Amino acid sequence: MQVSEILKAKGGTLFTVTPQTMLSDAVIVMAEHDIGSLVVMDRGRLTGMLTFREVLRVLAKRQQEHRSGPTPPVAEIVVNEVMNTSPTVAAPSMDVNELRRLMLEHHQRYLPVMDGDMLLGVISFHDVARAVLEEQGFENRLLKAYIRDWPSDG
Repeated sequence: MQVSEILKAKGGTLFTVTPQTMLSDAVIVMAEHDIGSLVVMDRGRLTGMLTFREVLRVLAKRQQEHRSGPTPPVAEIVVNEVMNTSPTVAAPSMDVNELRRLMLEHHQRYLPVMDGDMLLGVISFHDVARAVLEEQGFENRLLKAYIRDWPSDG
């Protein structure tokens, strides 16, 4: 199974923000749509990824800084300050096992899928797990049908 097949099954909805988007607005989008990542686009080009990991890191950092003195409100943070500016990317032709290995090696739960400079979508670890489970279920049904229809000798 290839990444392009997972994207096709997932559908084409893609949530994006700009680097200048307020972090608080980005978090609202993530919460409203129950998603763990946003693609950061600037003039039609991928410039980064914002995931709940970056949000938690900046909140933890602000909390630690707050203990030692006043800090600016979280509402003043823009996405550009906290996003992952060099996300690991996947290719549409990549095999699912290679994709899983890439996600694990880079400790990334969300990967943008790029075909050259064109963003095709985002693959999450959840998407991969669902696709593999569905593929295994399909293979199991085929094997059971094959066994059931096996000619008997008697």
